[in-house]
Parts: sequence; structure tokens; C-alpha cells
Amino acid sequence: MKYAWIAGQCESFVLAEMCEVLGVSISGYRAWKRGGAPDRKRLTDSQMLALIRAIHAELKGAYGSPRMVRELRARGFSGSKERVERLMRDNGIHARHKRRYKVTTDSKHGLPVAENLLARNFTPTAPNQVWTSDITYLWTDEGWLYLAIVLDLFNREIVGWSLKPRMTADIVTDALTMAWCRKRPAPGLLYHSDRGSQYASHAVQDKLQAYGMTCSMSRKGNCWDNAPTGSWFNSFKNERVHGIRYATLADMKAASFEYIEVFYNRKRQHSTLGYKSPKQFLTAWLSRQHQEKLVA
Repeated sequence: MKYAWIAGQCESFVLAEMCEVLGVSISGYRAWKRGGAPDRKRLTDSQMLALIRAIHAELKGAYGSPRMVRELRARGFSGSKERVERLMRDNGIHARHKRRYKVTTDSKHGLPVAENLLARNFTPTAPNQVWTSDITYLWTDEGWLYLAIVLDLFNREIVGWSLKPRMTADIVTDALTMAWCRKRPAPGLLYHSDRGSQYASHAVQDKLQAYGMTCSMSRKGNCWDNAPTGSWFNSFKNERVHGIRYATLADMKAASFEYIEVFYNRKRQHSTLGYKSPKQFLTAWLSRQHQEKLVA
């Protein structure tokens, strides 16, 4: 009603004076006249900085300015890349620094190895066509933990994982079993790993055969043949491991669970997926498939 009255009196009174008397903003009136609502999400630099700091703390320093801009917009707050970048730079807010890759594969064994069937084709056309796997090490004050993951290359989702104090074949079979129980892929899935003793073991090869999966292995000493899995470990360690002291094995297990199941799979923006999370990307793909079937 206030806005309607103002609109009817514009020829007789100064807009600024009317807005002041009636307790409405000029921008709000103009937005109403255009047919929209007042912009209640426009933040001052101080407000924007407080929000950036809150998101930075919530996500434990995972995002630099490009992802931060997208996160702000996803939450309904407008902000240019230049503005967010300036606020983060001027206030020392940045993503965790990357660390160099360290080789952990033990390929000095006499077990049979598979051919590199994947051949760096990291873009399957559907889920559960290609899974990749690898193992990394994690330090706590109580000793080492080893993390094995199974990653679906289609939407980069971690479909299976296992944490153990020893880097033996059962860490791989446990992660693989979790992945199979969750997804139940059809026979013929390509399972790619390095040629380490764990993956070449009879236990792992028997499990792959039982699940109807085809084994593929990277070439000797070539980590780039399994680059997406190595990239995931890099992100995980940058965002949850480096610079953080874990007093117990239980603390590291809790942090790993939170990162994989709560944050990464469901929320973390992935540049390869158009800045969607793995779950969001898969949901959108399944929806498109359903619509195409209805049209057909």
C-alpha cells in the first residue's frame, strides 16, 4: 500500500522526501515499480566479509575465491568475483596450499599385473562404468592410518572406502565390497588401480572376478594413469589433513568420514562437474535420463 500511494503522488512530491516520510527505501520503491522485490541480499563489504569467513570456517578452508563466489550465489547472496577475491586477499583468507605428490606404490612383486585398459579415458558416459582405486597414508599421534578409496569416474563420487592401520590387501577388498554393496553395478565394470602388491594380490583379483569386473592397471611408475584418484587424495589432504594435528586414530577416522560422506560427496563443488557436487551431478543426470525416456 505504501508503494502504491507513492506511485500515485510522484508528480507532486520529490521521491526522496516521500520515501523518507513513509519509511521506505528508494531502491525498494524502484524494485517494486519494476515488478520485483527489494534486494535484501545486497551486503556491505563488512557483511560480505563476515559471511565469507563463516563459510571458510564451515568448509575448513576448502575453497578459494572462484568456488567461494559460487557458494555465496548458491546461498542467495550476490557478489562479483573481483569483490570476493579482493575481500579474501586483503584479509588473508585463502584455500589450503597444495603439497607435492608422494609415491607409495610397491610394484616390486612377482604377482601378475593387468594391462592399462583405461588408457587415461577419464570421462565415462554413465555411472558404474569405470571405478578407480588407490591407497594413501595418514599420520596421527597414535600412528599411521591407511585410506583406500573407490571413485566412480563418471561423477567423481567416492562409492567405497576403508581405513586401516596396515596397508594390506584387505583394505582394498573392504573398500571394493562397500562400493559393490552400495551400487550393485552390472558385470563388465572396469576397475582401474596402480600395480601395487595389494591390487595384484589373489584376494583382490578373486573379488573382482566374483563381482564380474575387469581389471586395469597403470603403467609402471606412471601416477598420471590414475590421475583423478591422486587428485582426490590431494584435495582431501589439503582440506582436512595438512596443518591439522590428529591426536588419535579415532579423530582421523571421524574427519575422513565427515569429509567423504558429509562434505565431498554431497556438497563440495567439483570443477570437472560444472561446480556441482558428485551427488548433485548424478541426480541431475538421472533426471535427464528419466525425461528422455518419457519423451521417447
